[in-house]
Amino acid sequence: MIRRIRRTLVGSVLGALLALLLGAPATTAAAADDCRPLASGASPAAEQAIAAACEEVAAGTWYSWGGGHGPQPGPTYGQVDPEDPASEHDPERRGFDCSGLVRYAYARATGEDLLNGVASAQYYTHRAAARFTPDQGLAPLLPGDLLAWGTSDHLKHIAIYLGAGRMVEARQSGTKLMVSDVRLNSAYFGAVRVDTGPVTGPVFATWGNGVWTKAEPAVAARRVYAFPGPTTIRVRCQKHAERVTAEGYTNDVWSYLPDYRAWVTNIYIQGPAWLDGVPDCP
Repeated sequence: MIRRIRRTLVGSVLGALLALLLGAPATTAAAADDCRPLASGASPAAEQAIAAACEEVAAGTWYSWGGGHGPQPGPTYGQVDPEDPASEHDPERRGFDCSGLVRYAYARATGEDLLNGVASAQYYTHRAAARFTPDQGLAPLLPGDLLAWGTSDHLKHIAIYLGAGRMVEARQSGTKLMVSDVRLNSAYFGAVRVDTGPVTGPVFATWGNGVWTKAEPAVAARRVYAFPGPTTIRVRCQKHAERVTAEGYTNDVWSYLPDYRAWVTNIYIQGPAWLDGVPDCP
């Protein structure tokens, strides 16, 4: 009996050493389809959002382009993406696209439709608690943070971070919701942590369609992002800069929007020419 135990122990040790030499994953590593928070530090709301998304993964819910953007959060039948031949069956599939899943997960977690919009609206949300650049990598992220891919004016994909380099996502037509390795490629734009509590800072609404934010308070400055329609924004400060005439108004006041790291002329912000309760920019 003692010899048998010794042989078992020796075999276990040799097996573990062989696994290390061959680069096999440790037994404590997350399984390929392990959908849950894989690190500590997430808020209760973030953990609940992950749980809601993971329920849909376990249920085998389809990716469906445009899915999840109905009047209320939840799976819907999708549409044909004119740029993706694989989406021809999406109108027959009840499910989510990437932002539809994010919207649903955080609505389930909070009871509020906090992130109703496409990927860019969700990344630039005025409910951001923190933002992270690609250069920071994954080290500062917590489960529940939202990862985005694309460019500043066209964010094309968004997913929910699980921790340990993994994420849950609605990836593309022809697949079901899945757990994946985070793709830190050249298209990775950064991440945002959602604040599900009260919004801090002065909040206003824009008006008009296709209104560009700028890298500097000037018309000729580099474009950053265009509001597709009226949008809720958080304003950090305002200052007098280039004089602008548009839509029958003239104004030289520009506001800095911290969630976009960009400026917009106050002409397109609902309210007086000089916004009440907003401090001067230094």
